Amino acid sequence: MRARIVFDLDGTLIDSAPEIQGIANALLAQDNIAPLSLAETRSFIGNGIDVFIRRMRDLRDIPPDRQEDLTEAFVAKYATSFDQTRLYPGVEDSLQKLREHHALGICTNKLIGPCHAVLDHLHIKRFFDTVWGGDSLPTRKPDPAMLKAAFEDLDGEKLIYVGDSEIDAETARRAQVPFLLFTGGYRKSPVDQITNDGTFDHHSELPALIGAMKSV
Repeated sequence: MRARIVFDLDGTLIDSAPEIQGIANALLAQDNIAPLSLAETRSFIGNGIDVFIRRMRDLRDIPPDRQEDLTEAFVAKYATSFDQTRLYPGVEDSLQKLREHHALGICTNKLIGPCHAVLDHLHIKRFFDTVWGGDSLPTRKPDPAMLKAAFEDLDGEKLIYVGDSEIDAETARRAQVPFLLFTGGYRKSPVDQITNDGTFDHHSELPALIGAMKSV
């Protein structure tokens, strides 16, 4: 059975936290503000750049009137900076196997420009028939509109969303589609507290997990 499989990006297919940390800390250093730790950076990822900057400001007591200029500066750097962003182990092989039998897409709160740029940089854009970013629609995850739009762009029967976080799980719930949880990403809660239809610790496990779901 051909499935439509849509993936989140950051924390699911790519580990971008070190890159985001470096950009954020470069901006903070300009004002002699203490840097973010990697753990703090990971905990702020998932709701898009605007929310990331707001959380960073709140943590470092940066006034609200800096939101716009910090966001613009961050986006400008992030559009071309991918030296520290990596695929999670097994991603490319897993996508290659899944692509042979299924239609694949991306649904992420990352802005669409940086999204396309990092997919190109990591040489995995060829696997995806549709890509939706945080500014593709007026709403973003956990609103299900973007995920539904991604599925509509694909051909296949069973619908599956693959992500790493509580936001992804809630998006899948609202869209009423099965959700597979990658346990190695940026989730903030224990695995057993995130509603899912299956979990995997390494991307090499994903094709078999999806294969087993085809008869569910």
